[in-house]
Amino acid sequence: MNYSVRKAKDMDGEAMLALLPRLAAFELPDSRTAEHLWVHDAALMRDWIDGKTDNVLMHIAEDEVGTVVGVAMVTLRPELLSHEPSAHLEAIAVSVGVEGQGIGQLLLRAAEEDANAHGAKTITLHVFANNKRARRFYERSGYDGELMRYIKPIEG
Repeated sequence: MNYSVRKAKDMDGEAMLALLPRLAAFELPDSRTAEHLWVHDAALMRDWIDGKTDNVLMHIAEDEVGTVVGVAMVTLRPELLSHEPSAHLEAIAVSVGVEGQGIGQLLLRAAEEDANAHGAKTITLHVFANNKRARRFYERSGYDGELMRYIKPIEG
């Protein structure tokens, strides 16, 4: 099957939101619930759908009949340390059953190109250490694990 990627429209909103739980499709750390991984992305996506934000770039992947099978959401924001124009990949998700068919790569490439066209010099992302599949995907796509974030529960 052939897939295409285009800039998303607000009318794609429900289909995009439905894909966000896929962000938790790996063995989660004990301290997290699935909703932790996508609830804030859903709020940001709803703001974009409602026209409340102008720093979000949204792309979808469709199959031959126009079914949304993937989504990528990027925010434009200064890079954490250099403060140069940058972008952050907030979310990228692909439907069950179409993984491994290059849709994630198509979405990632479109997101990077759009961010660059908007002046971003770099693009960052966060990925859980134990999400090995996602880490391999990003590393194959030229991303480098630059920072490590550590967390420790401290309440009794």
